[in-house]
Amino acid sequence: MSQVQGILQSAQKRNLDNGFSYLGSLTPSEAYAVLQADPKALLVDVRTKAELELVGRVPSALNIEWAFYPGMVKNEQFAEQLVANVDKDLTVLFLCRTGGRSHNAAVLAEQLGYNQAYNILEGFEGEANASKQRTTINGWKHANLPWNN
Repeated sequence: MSQVQGILQSAQKRNLDNGFSYLGSLTPSEAYAVLQADPKALLVDVRTKAELELVGRVPSALNIEWAFYPGMVKNEQFAEQLVANVDKDLTVLFLCRTGGRSHNAAVLAEQLGYNQAYNILEGFEGEANASKQRTTINGWKHANLPWNN
């Protein structure tokens, strides 16, 4: 078994243990390993354009906003935009700030027929510490994975 197959099996077991409908949940480091090894893997960042501009972005990620800033108004065209831009045969990894919106996107993707939908746990910024600061405990940035402004 390859390293990526082992990572994906662990991610799938996490979801079985938690009763989630989509295929799996990955840590940021696991997600990065899958993206590096699998040419059919795509990262879909569901954060707002404001978050991308102010906090940073993952190179080569596709951005489809789950909600819009300000007010976090739901993107009613999210499903349509996903289907128009992402092949259902791909391994699709969803990322947001802390893992909540990306979880919701993975649930919806599975309902739309994406059989290889994964959530990236911890998100881009991760949990907040006691001072309400992010990127100090976990998340994509904390793991020192590639990102830019």
